[in-house]
Amino acid sequence: MIKQLKKLTVQLVSGANIATILIMLLAGFSDHFDPICHPNLALLGLAFPVFVLINLGFLVFWLIFKPRRAIIPILGFVCGYSPIRRYLPLNVGREIPENAIKIITYNVNHIAYDRFKTADNPILQYLVKQKADILCMQESGYKMELRQLTDSLLLPFYPYHETMRSHSNESDLLAIYTRYPILKKELIEYESKGNVSVAFHLLVDGDTVVVVNNHLQSIGYTESDKDAFNQIIKGETNKELAEVESRKIVDKYQKAMVQRYPQVDSVLNYIDKYAGYSMIVCGDFNDGPISYTRRMLSRNLVDCFVESGTGLGITYHKKRFYVRIDHILCSEDWMPYKCVVDNEIKESDHYPVICWLKKRPNP
Repeated sequence: MIKQLKKLTVQLVSGANIATILIMLLAGFSDHFDPICHPNLALLGLAFPVFVLINLGFLVFWLIFKPRRAIIPILGFVCGYSPIRRYLPLNVGREIPENAIKIITYNVNHIAYDRFKTADNPILQYLVKQKADILCMQESGYKMELRQLTDSLLLPFYPYHETMRSHSNESDLLAIYTRYPILKKELIEYESKGNVSVAFHLLVDGDTVVVVNNHLQSIGYTESDKDAFNQIIKGETNKELAEVESRKIVDKYQKAMVQRYPQVDSVLNYIDKYAGYSMIVCGDFNDGPISYTRRMLSRNLVDCFVESGTGLGITYHKKRFYVRIDHILCSEDWMPYKCVVDNEIKESDHYPVICWLKKRPNP
């Protein structure tokens, strides 16, 4: 009787492990689902790390009680290698070579100008010290006094700069500061009140490099939404209220995915238009490592953090919304080195992403 009970238990746990793996794989490859036709399935990527951890728990369980069955979660991890690597890349550090160029993308949240209105502004001082070759900023701020402060501190170190916003008065202002001449700038047209994508064509060592700076559709969470999410995570909300707030948060995320879809399509069309050019695509995508947005934009490009970064690479860090939504992508003529998220500068709600790129030798 006890032997049969043990056998039944092993079978039930095995079934639960297999079910976990299937859901993990569905979530891991959810970036292949069209967010307009299948919004619920496209949203599954957010749950991917949960099922990875559950499968890891099964692995520990089997190793302790039934080592042979550990093959089940191990096979699950093998099948899910691709999304796991995208979510949690583990790369061996490579020394940054000479003549590599330094790229920074940073949503500076109006450089926290409401709190720091002088030359001691910590975000600007940080950017001065970084001495990047190409600096792309989102939410760089369009108030005249803010722009004057930014230019007064950055222009001595970044001799070329441009800014641009969309046709909407509510549009974000994107900025680029660089040591390379800017040949032209082009607005990538799509319908949005606040979000914008701009292409800057730079002359880098005699070659034209197209740098596409993006601030794609924001989710639009209010401070009360973020506080509610924080309370849910901490278990400080009753069940009924938690369900209502969770549904509200999910609905906003799905709405943003649908709005982001045509924006991604417009950026892709621009990338295709300049196929064959050296290219860097970066910015605040407002979507994670397992998302339709990141997958499509990196379709013919290299994800620099996946290729040369290590860890979760969390770029948004307020109110327990810990996600990697800021990215740097590059064309295959570049080799990325040491892509990192610098979590030491906390004045914005985003952390900057830094990467070094070096041209690959011609075949």
